[in-house]
Amino acid sequence: MYLLEEAEGFSKDLLGGKGFGLVAMRKAGLPVPPAFVITTEACRRYLRTGEVPGLWEEVRAKMAALEGLTGKRFGLGEGNNPPLLVSVRSGAPVSMPGMMDTILNLGLSLQGVAALSRATGNPRFAWDSFRRLLAMYGEVVLGERAEVFEGMLSALKERKGARSDADLTAEDLEELAHAYLAHLEARGTPFPMDPWAQLEGAVLAVFRSWNNPRARVYRRIYGIPEDLGTAVVVQAMVFGNLGEDSGTGVGFTRNPATGEKGLYGEYLRNAQGEDVVAGIRTPEPLDRLKDYAPELYGELLRVAERLEGHFRDMQDFEFTVEKGRLFLLQTRSGKRTAQAAVRIAVEMAEEGLITREEAILRVEANALPGLLRPAVDRERAPRPLLKGLPASPGAAFGHAAFSNEGVERLSAQGLPAILVRPETTPEDITGMYLAKGILTARGGLTSHAAVVARGLGVPAVVGAEALRVFPEEGRAVAEGVEVREGDLLTLDGSTGEVYLGAVPLVEAAGEAYLHKLLAWAEPYRRLGVRANADTPEDARRARELGAEGIGLCRTEHMFFHEERLPWVRRLILAATPEEEDEALQALFRFQKEDFKGILKAMDGLPVTVRLLDPPLHEFLPPLEELRQKAEAGDEEARRLLERAEALREVNPMLGFRGVRLLLLRPGIFRMQLKALLEAAKELKEEGLNPRPEVMVPLVADPKEVERAKALAEELFREYGPIPFGTMVETPRAALLAAEIAPLVDFFSFGTNDLTQMAFGLSRDDAGKFLPRYVEEGLLPFDPTERLDEKGVGRLLRLAVEEGRRANPALKLGLCGEHGGEAGSVRFVADLLDYTSASPFRVLTARLAAAQAGLSSLQPV
Repeated sequence: MYLLEEAEGFSKDLLGGKGFGLVAMRKAGLPVPPAFVITTEACRRYLRTGEVPGLWEEVRAKMAALEGLTGKRFGLGEGNNPPLLVSVRSGAPVSMPGMMDTILNLGLSLQGVAALSRATGNPRFAWDSFRRLLAMYGEVVLGERAEVFEGMLSALKERKGARSDADLTAEDLEELAHAYLAHLEARGTPFPMDPWAQLEGAVLAVFRSWNNPRARVYRRIYGIPEDLGTAVVVQAMVFGNLGEDSGTGVGFTRNPATGEKGLYGEYLRNAQGEDVVAGIRTPEPLDRLKDYAPELYGELLRVAERLEGHFRDMQDFEFTVEKGRLFLLQTRSGKRTAQAAVRIAVEMAEEGLITREEAILRVEANALPGLLRPAVDRERAPRPLLKGLPASPGAAFGHAAFSNEGVERLSAQGLPAILVRPETTPEDITGMYLAKGILTARGGLTSHAAVVARGLGVPAVVGAEALRVFPEEGRAVAEGVEVREGDLLTLDGSTGEVYLGAVPLVEAAGEAYLHKLLAWAEPYRRLGVRANADTPEDARRARELGAEGIGLCRTEHMFFHEERLPWVRRLILAATPEEEDEALQALFRFQKEDFKGILKAMDGLPVTVRLLDPPLHEFLPPLEELRQKAEAGDEEARRLLERAEALREVNPMLGFRGVRLLLLRPGIFRMQLKALLEAAKELKEEGLNPRPEVMVPLVADPKEVERAKALAEELFREYGPIPFGTMVETPRAALLAAEIAPLVDFFSFGTNDLTQMAFGLSRDDAGKFLPRYVEEGLLPFDPTERLDEKGVGRLLRLAVEEGRRANPALKLGLCGEHGGEAGSVRFVADLLDYTSASPFRVLTARLAAAQAGLSSLQPV
């Protein structure tokens, strides 16, 4: 452990963020109370073995040094001197605001209260400090619930007619402190009056707080390693609760919501540090200090400027004012919104505080999609009704609809709709396309609803397990509240929150900063970025966002439109070659127009069209619905029911779909490819430059590829060849890449299915257990969200290496949902030629790819 002056030059990993910041502020000449830091190494040893040899001897030596620096004795007042009291705070190497524990005023006892009261002439302050210590120590060290102490305080305020704790007298606070002491004694956890016993209990409790539930959840959400441990900062107390000329506050050197430069924060007079964030009293904006404490405000402005100059980032700092004198207690790089992050990075680079390269690396690429969509106005939003998984960013409000027909009815009336389903299936595409937002009770971040919503650019919340949906009854229930067809809902697909009613939204801002940052980033990007797009509108939007082509056009999405679905069903029911041919001809016309629109939107850029992937029964109504209609005498429903039962599969994901369906129903293959080739031919005749590519899904064997290529070449002889490739989405295809590669022009890694098959899980069901797996440390992250480099990544590397060895001209892309996730993009940046992402995640892919290129240039 080290005094601040002994710790200069040590790393944040060792000192923790709080200790590192204090050392830096002290070195910069800023007013910091004396302190010492117990390093993360001590915490890790304690958590591993349950002890730290020599710890308490060293603590006593450092406390003696603090006594020398302050002229006070720990826990004891001498003459007119108040006792030395300390705060004991956690400080992880990575910022984890509010996740671990802090204790203030440590060292006080009944004897110390008398000494503090005598030395300051302020008995109210002394008892106020003691009751705060009892509540914090009782919760953090002795294990009592905070609500117990809060309840006793509230009861006292009510009895005394006090609006806030600041209105309580010294006698009131003395009464409260004795009530706390009696309560702790009665529950068998008496408060220790020995200051050294208090200090030992507090240090060990802060060590243990590394593993408290909220800290573990926070680390899981933000991908923070479990083995870092926390440092402990023991610091001489300064007091903001000494009267109206004292106080405590939190400041930001720039606005964390917008990124605007300028002092931003809150201040609370006659208060201690935790009061500002605890919500006990309402703080006032720092701007108010201009009116009654202009010198203090000016000093804070100078502090903010020096902090930014030293740390070269927006700082979030805590301070206390004791009798008009400013002390800094903490500084760290401030948490900020995506909008603020981009603006701060760009403006700091333009101010010369950081380089453009640093600006590029500082922005979290995964946060970019939300920048271009509306957001919930946090200042005016009520409490959410429920929370699910944030599947597709942006916010939307509309009337609840529980079916395609419900969405269509609302849309026909010019009303926005929110599609609410237990989970979505391909059958729901019409409602999904028309809806302003999508809400499901089941499913994970790569469920059907999530994937389609991101592709459509529609805000979505999925896996809202507190929601029970009854589509047939046109209602849903959440937290005891019933939502009926037509009721207004607001979704925030960036946070997963769902609100009852229409909540005010704010428009996206800061596009100019984003485009400037991406322009700086482009020279460093080596990986191509395409889009997953199935409509001309998606294609145009993706191109506007910088997509260099389409890496995945899913043709089955085109079949679900109202005028096409009957023809698909006629194809399924066809009893003769003539009936099949009639259905294929109708679908051909639709497909050709679809392809023309997409190729035109992407003129001059490659468009990879995946032939039909899902099994045919997905185009039929649910079996129960067909049974009901058949029993009611509907002849067509009876025929569809017979066919649906014949096509029914126990595990459709591993069934008669993809290349298996296309080879055994070759009419579908020929129809789709001919439609694509005809569309390209007609556009060329119009003077355009279409660049179609055709891709066969779900292959597992070279013979499947040979047969599919032979079918394709029949049409290539008539229309001319186009690039022919396959999705690598089965482990066997990856393992046999050397045999498949010579037969194709490109591989596109479908990592959604490759992940499911490699792990043996279904992404639609995995949401029930994967979060627990991550929480329990069985997996470092959810592999349906981020590419599993260790297992799936190994299959991918093998296929790349062996495929390129067998066919040096082989093009390689990634088109699963991982293609728009920053960590996954960085993993494949030097491995593949391009990645493909849903339109709004094109921005993420572009920035992540540039960050990967830039990082490879940085010195190790």
